[in-house]
Formats: sequence, C-alpha cells, structure tokens
Amino acid sequence: MAKETKHDPDFEIGFFENILRRDAQYAEVVELLGGLYTKNGRIPDGLKMDRKLVRLQPRNATAHYNLACSLALSQRPAAALKSLRDAIALGYRDADWMRQDPDLEPLKTRPEFSSLLDQLKQSA
Repeated sequence: MAKETKHDPDFEIGFFENILRRDAQYAEVVELLGGLYTKNGRIPDGLKMDRKLVRLQPRNATAHYNLACSLALSQRPAAALKSLRDAIALGYRDADWMRQDPDLEPLKTRPEFSSLLDQLKQSA
C-alpha cells in the first residue's frame, strides 16, 4: 500500500527561499514564493515577493494582478486598484476570475472595481 504524503508548506517555502538566496533574480521562484506566502497567511511576505516580481518583470500583467491581490489583502485598496489598472493595461483579461477572486474581496464594493470589470467586458 502506498504511503500518503503530507503536504508541508514550510518545507516548500524553505526550499524556494534557499534557491532565491542563491539567485535573487529568479523570477519564477519569486512568483512561487509570493503565492506560497499568501496561501499560508504570510501576507506581508507575499506582498514583498509580488512587489519584487513587478520590479523584475514590469510588463508582466499577471505579476501586477498578483500585486493587486496582495495589496487588497493588506487593506491598501487605492494601491490595489492602481495595480489592477496596470494589469489590465498590460493585457490582463480574465474578468470572470477577477469577479470571483477571494483575494480581491476588499475591493468588490468599490465603484472603481466595478468600472474595471466593465472595462474588461467591453474589451473582450
């Protein structure tokens, strides 16, 4: 009988942190760590990685979207909305996910958020 493996987020985080210590510009690892930190409730660390990824890849629409999510989770709605606008300007187009993304919950009652969704629908 196969042994069930346990998911160990601390191991994964430590593994990727070690890689990042060797190569601080490794964008894929920065992106992975940002997601892992956020998923595990380490919002400030996730925000730091998302900011770093935007610096490394300023034309990456998904990086700007992920930064918007971290900013929203950090209760920084104005900055989050700006990052969403940047993501859309760079080509982000997934209005359905944006509408249901739980990370953006703090923004969903804001008229600016509705305007961004309308903008995405019109460009589709």
